[in-house]
Amino acid sequence: MSKNKHKEPTIVPSITIEQMAAEGKSLGHLPDGRVVFVPYTAPGDVVDVRLGRRRKAYAEGVVEQMVTPSPIRVKPLCEHFGVCGGCKWQHIPYEMQLETKGKQVYDQLERIGHLEVEHKHLALGASKIYHYRNKLEFTFSNRRWLTTEEVESQEEFSHDEDAMKALGFHIPGRFDRVLDIQHCYLQDEISDRIRLFVREHCLHAGYSFYDLKEQHGLMRTLIIRTSSTGELMVIVVFGEEDPEKIEQLLTALRDAFPVIISLQYVINLKHNDTIGDQEVILFHGRDYILEEMEGLRFRVGPKSFYQTNSEQARHLYEVARSFAGLTGEELVYDLYTGTGTIACFVARSAKQVIGIEYVPEAIEDAKLNAETNQLSNTRFYAGDMKDVLTQSFIEEHGKPDVVITDPPRAGMHPDVVKVLLEVAPERIVYVSCNPASQARDVAMMSEMYRVVEAQPVDMFPHTGHVENVLLIRKQ
Repeated sequence: MSKNKHKEPTIVPSITIEQMAAEGKSLGHLPDGRVVFVPYTAPGDVVDVRLGRRRKAYAEGVVEQMVTPSPIRVKPLCEHFGVCGGCKWQHIPYEMQLETKGKQVYDQLERIGHLEVEHKHLALGASKIYHYRNKLEFTFSNRRWLTTEEVESQEEFSHDEDAMKALGFHIPGRFDRVLDIQHCYLQDEISDRIRLFVREHCLHAGYSFYDLKEQHGLMRTLIIRTSSTGELMVIVVFGEEDPEKIEQLLTALRDAFPVIISLQYVINLKHNDTIGDQEVILFHGRDYILEEMEGLRFRVGPKSFYQTNSEQARHLYEVARSFAGLTGEELVYDLYTGTGTIACFVARSAKQVIGIEYVPEAIEDAKLNAETNQLSNTRFYAGDMKDVLTQSFIEEHGKPDVVITDPPRAGMHPDVVKVLLEVAPERIVYVSCNPASQARDVAMMSEMYRVVEAQPVDMFPHTGHVENVLLIRKQ
């Protein structure tokens, strides 16, 4: 007979939460010494933890019961806190959020890259910690997520199709379940009014909400973009072709909200929500809205990338420009330029700026942005960075004095790092939304370059995400 193995208890009582951790979680220790990560907790909480994933060195869990709340806790503003997963730190004082983000940046630079930073700056906080996003995407679903209160009420919802329809955010870890959002503090109040209007119109008119498992239904996603100039773009994505119903909804939306500058729609019949490869059809107004930064104007289309926190984007670019140390005589390469926002932002302080970006449509936007702002000293090129940024390209366009790079989360391709080391500009300004990949990339350049300054910037209050700007100089 086999010997019964000791089974670890599912619920561990009275765990003291000690400190904040990555990805919006906090951590404590189990009786056996292992670290346990628990979301929606704060340092000083004493909680009973229901264990989930378990490993030799650590475990993950959720709060089964709050025994003693931490005195540092603040009351979350949002009624959906703890369920939608969007703002995991609303219960943490903002000063502590900034302290944690700065610590995470420097921990990753030192632990992953083994880098020494000569001048460390505290994380640069946002003046607006609510209503700061300029873009949100909401999902329609015919299977909404039931709250704990609804489940405990034992009320039967499955026989009422309208009661199960939702327009909101995906539940973390559940692609097929959407939380119906009543109020969201991430975007301006107009966003709530538009979303609720669309939801009510579709319910009243009997429109089908998308079935995320079976991949059918008329109403699929709703994208709302606002700008610092007060302009508003709404994009409705439909999962079926129904010209009459589409016309009715968009007409009602246009008439109810004359403030909408750009009203567009997409008919997306494929099995994922991305619209980058889809035709966007203009229903009313312009096919873009305008953003403004230091007197510069940027066209933002339905597919354009623009930093989703406009105010903090300006501070981020100010840091990058300051680190670049421009005098007006420099040739600047702006890698991963996107729609050319950084390139245009620094162009007035440089001799020439050359931007490179993978997405051809973004490069066309970059050229338009430069033209709109009468910047004649910018040049933009489209293509895969490792294929464009070659020795022959540099021989043709000149060796850069300064390189600004703002890659995606995965960081720079090793071939790009190799070319940078061969070109050896005097200064490199590295903007990153992922300090871990940033640390890895800079470590590959550490024999030639030293890290002079680091400035974390909080683009997303109440989340674990942070941007970081590094200035590295030749040894």
